Amino acid sequence: MTPVRRLVFGAVALLLVGGALVPRLLSSRSREPAPAAAGSGRPLPVEVVTLRPQPLSERLATTGTLRADEEVELVSEVAGKVVAIGFREGTRVRAGHLMVKIDDSELVAERERAAYRLELAQRAEERQRRLVDQGLVSQQEYDFAVNELNVLRAGLKLIEAQLVKTEIRAPFHGVVGLRGVSVGSYLTPQRRIATLQRTDPVKLDFSIPEKYAGAVRVGDTIAFRTRGGAHPHRGVVIAIEPRVDLETRSLTLRARSPNRDGELVPGAFADVEIRVGSIDDALAVPARAVIPELGGKKVFVVEDGRAQPRGVETGLRTEELLQITSGVEPGERVVVSAIQRLRPGLPVEVLGEAAR
Repeated sequence: MTPVRRLVFGAVALLLVGGALVPRLLSSRSREPAPAAAGSGRPLPVEVVTLRPQPLSERLATTGTLRADEEVELVSEVAGKVVAIGFREGTRVRAGHLMVKIDDSELVAERERAAYRLELAQRAEERQRRLVDQGLVSQQEYDFAVNELNVLRAGLKLIEAQLVKTEIRAPFHGVVGLRGVSVGSYLTPQRRIATLQRTDPVKLDFSIPEKYAGAVRVGDTIAFRTRGGAHPHRGVVIAIEPRVDLETRSLTLRARSPNRDGELVPGAFADVEIRVGSIDDALAVPARAVIPELGGKKVFVVEDGRAQPRGVETGLRTEELLQITSGVEPGERVVVSAIQRLRPGLPVEVLGEAAR
C-alpha cells in the first residue's frame, strides 16, 4: 500500500470512530442536571442561619514588647578596686544581697582618725562647759568648742556614708545578667557591673489605634503569644498612657503577666489580642452574608420560599461573624451561600443551617 493510500485509510477510520462517539457524549451530557439559575423556575439551593441573640465580642489584634517588671544597671557611686564579687551570672539574688565589694582600707583609716578627733573634741566641749558654768571662760569660747565638735561629727558621718557606697547591693529580688567586672579591676561610676531584672511578673507594652481609646480600661484582660512560645499567656492592663502619639495616632498600654516558669523573656516580641467591645444579645451572621452596596449594606432573607433583600446596619465584627444592628429581626433566616446568584424574589430551597 502506497503512503498516500495509507494516509487516506487512517483518516477515514478516525472519522468513523468519532461519528460513533459523538452521539453518546451528547446523550450523557443531556442527562446531567443543570444548575438552577436566576430567572429559571427551579429553586436555588441555599444554606441559611436563623437569627438568635448570642454573646459577641470584638477583639483587636496588635503587637507588643515584653519588659522586666523592674530592671536596673548596677554601677558604683565611688571609684576603687574590686576586692570581692558576691554573685554568679544568670542566678537569682535577693534584695540587699552583696554584689560587689570595693577596697575601703583608706576610708576605714579615715574613719578611725575622725573617731579619735571626735573623742578629743567631746572632752574639750565638756571642759569648756564646766568652765563657762564657773565663769572662767566666755560663752564665745564655749561656742567655738561646740562648733568644732559638730563639724567632726558631720565629718565622721560623711566617711561612714562613703564606706556604705563601697558595698554594691541588690536593690530588689531578681536575676543577674552577665558580669562586666572582675576581682582586681578598677571600678568607676561609668562602668557597668551587671544588669539586674525582676522577671516574675513581666510587663507587656503594646499600642492600639486611637479610635479604641475609650474601649480599653485598667483591669481588662488580654491574651498574647510570643514568637516560638509553647502556649498563649494572659495579662491584665495596669496602666494607659494619657496621650495619643501624634505620629502613629495610637495609644500605648501596659499589662502585667505572671512568669513563674521563666518562659517569658524581656525584650521578646509578642502578638497581642484584646477585647475592645462585647454584647450579650447580638444578632450576628457570617461576614460573607453581608453584601456591600452603594450607600449601605444588605442581606437576603427567606420569605415564603423566596430570597428578599434587606438593608441592614452593622456593628461589632469578629474573625467570622458580623453583628446586625438593624434591618432584621430574631427568628428570620439569612442566606449565607450562593450570595452572588441571588436576586430579589428568586425562589430558593433551604438545604439546612450553615455552621457558624
